[in-house]
Amino acid sequence: MFQAHDFRRIFVTDAIMNGLPPHIAQSICGHKTIDTTMGYKTVYPAETIEAHRAFIARRRATRPSEEYRTPTDTEWDAFLAHFEKRKVSVGTCARAFATPCVHEHACVRCSLLRPDPAQRARLEEIHDNLEARIIEAKREGRPGEVEGLQISYSGVKDKLAQIDSTSGALQQRRGSDCQRSAPSPEEALPHEH
Repeated sequence: MFQAHDFRRIFVTDAIMNGLPPHIAQSICGHKTIDTTMGYKTVYPAETIEAHRAFIARRRATRPSEEYRTPTDTEWDAFLAHFEKRKVSVGTCARAFATPCVHEHACVRCSLLRPDPAQRARLEEIHDNLEARIIEAKREGRPGEVEGLQISYSGVKDKLAQIDSTSGALQQRRGSDCQRSAPSPEEALPHEH
């Protein structure tokens, strides 16, 4: 017997295997993150290899051979500068090279921002400030402002949750590493020869 999520899984797997970009499937499914969408996508080992080979073949066939030349110093400097520009106050922007910021640098709203755990306190300040501004805007009767602030507020909450999930996963890995490296009681006892 099929359930609703079975059909979502079938749709996402079929759509992506037939060329629909994952971020478009994410939008269609209404997922906040690409990870949720890719969780619905079934990946088969042979499919991974075939997809990579097909991607490389398509890319080489559609891109001019000039793009495979060694870049000039100016081109290389522009490429490296892009990565410097990706560093923002609360993390790193993951947008593609030579693409504009679609959120007009309202980074906390953007799904491409990868928050820096060291900036958690700053994000909490932004969270608290937005909360106070939403209360004020409601009190002053500015519904348009409330709507915009709530989008940013939701974004900040998502960024804090990303930090928490990343920190939790890191602590779990560290904990399991510690458990593996600790000697058993028998190993810790001195051996008599």
